[in-house]
Amino acid sequence: MALEIERKFLVTGDGWRVAAHRVVPMAQGYINDQKAMDTGAMKASVRVRIAGDEAFLNLKSRELGHTRQEFDYAIPVADARALLDLCVGGLVDKRRHYVQHEGHLWEVDEFLGDNAGLVVAEIELTSAQEAFARPDWIGAEVTDASRYYNLALATRPFAQWNADERAGTVA
Repeated sequence: MALEIERKFLVTGDGWRVAAHRVVPMAQGYINDQKAMDTGAMKASVRVRIAGDEAFLNLKSRELGHTRQEFDYAIPVADARALLDLCVGGLVDKRRHYVQHEGHLWEVDEFLGDNAGLVVAEIELTSAQEAFARPDWIGAEVTDASRYYNLALATRPFAQWNADERAGTVA
């Protein structure tokens, strides 16, 4: 079993752009929707992702917070394209920027399409207690705010959020 320990933050400013050493376009969709997760009908999200010239099928347990079970499998890109046609909700399009900062890799997701205007950064850790330096472009932590999860963004994109949600004043 694979465990993912990940923290998610809003991004402020563009300081991360000059530090990015790689950018990968991504398109992803979900076989199940947010409602199936919220009601407990499904205990894991099932994601299909095309990242550059690679594709993956991913299952992630539904726990809220920084630690979840995650299983990631490489699949042929042609299969991923076919599976994206079977996904519910919208597709999530983004550019993932990889940024090294003081010994850690940050993944900065710049969302496109219906989620344009949203930029979040994630850091994967080896333990929940692991210390890490926060770059000056890191804003509020949103690890426990499910609306920032990609599954939620596929179901209810950033373009549909109200002003308080966009400002981060609603939990």
